Amino acid sequence: MSASLAQAVDLDHLDLDQSYMQRALLLAERGRYTTKPNPCVGCVLVKDDKVIGEGYHQRAGGPHAEVYALRQAGEHSQGATAYVTLEPCAHNGRTGPCAEALIAAKVSRVVVAMQDPFEQVAGQGIEKLRAAGISVTVGICELQARDLNPGFITRVEKKRPWIRIKMAQSLDGRTAMASGESQWITGAASRQDVQRLRARSSAIFTGIGTVLRDNPELKVRPAEFGEVFLEQDQPMRVIVDSKLSIALEAKILKQVDAVLIITSEQQQDSEQARLLSHLGVNIAYAPMDIHDKIDLAWCMRLLAEKGINELHVEAGARLAGALINQGLCDELVIYMATILLGSQARPLFDVSLTKMSEKIALHLEDLCRFGDDMRLILKPVV
Repeated sequence: MSASLAQAVDLDHLDLDQSYMQRALLLAERGRYTTKPNPCVGCVLVKDDKVIGEGYHQRAGGPHAEVYALRQAGEHSQGATAYVTLEPCAHNGRTGPCAEALIAAKVSRVVVAMQDPFEQVAGQGIEKLRAAGISVTVGICELQARDLNPGFITRVEKKRPWIRIKMAQSLDGRTAMASGESQWITGAASRQDVQRLRARSSAIFTGIGTVLRDNPELKVRPAEFGEVFLEQDQPMRVIVDSKLSIALEAKILKQVDAVLIITSEQQQDSEQARLLSHLGVNIAYAPMDIHDKIDLAWCMRLLAEKGINELHVEAGARLAGALINQGLCDELVIYMATILLGSQARPLFDVSLTKMSEKIALHLEDLCRFGDDMRLILKPVV
């Protein structure tokens, strides 16, 4: 945040500001599965220590959080304080600028959790509010606000999605029998939690090996998810398939408009590419890296350009290991079952290390139980 946008926090209001911002963050969370590619945003309007309006961004293309809150408050908005989890927008997109809506409503103060990193906003909303004589405080519950939208922030700041790799393993670190048999390593409670991770993601990323071995659909299964989930909110499915080995009848191709296959440039004029295109499958032709593999960094830039915020990876040891080796992992979610599969079973990651100095350090963020399984959330130490 630039020094010109920062404003000292009023200590007399700090407890109240944090309390109302917490409410706004809870509201924002309600849009977790439906706002992509937009961020989750919540807004609370307060006057005379009473909440007079609140709202959250519900769906991309629909009204923003501030609009819902202002509609609820009506004429009482004048002189109110607005608590917003993300800087009000200052540009015309699919909806009008929220900064102007707050100005028109004559609110007296706006408390913002974090500045919007999106270049078309990036402080302009805050400046517009202050130019209109509105007091603005920035930075209340900022860390929580950033945690709310890791994908959106990473896409804007790093030009790639937030990458989450999900794996399931036995107690001895194995993911499948040598034959490839793997259903089921973990229990029903763990698998239900995976549906939640899928649902919040913009896309599910896998390799052709997983598709050929398991023939998955890689969709959110509402019956397991336990919440209302619309078909239109299904994440995109992205398959890395350098030789276009996918079968035309694969289950994952049932919803072709939501599938993207990334293959090598050498496949552009192949018969398989023609057949897949005829089915309506989207195909991207990627360059190869120095190891003659699909350039994964290029893939991530492509997905960012397509508005992918959170990328959920469900892949085999080779692709997952390659992402980790290339620093393309922001979060690792491992479900560990209390079973043993033996030394001949398949390993968790295909990562070649020969010395202790090459070890990959991970920080344990969270550890919890799902039935007899354990879930570990880890982040690379940078």
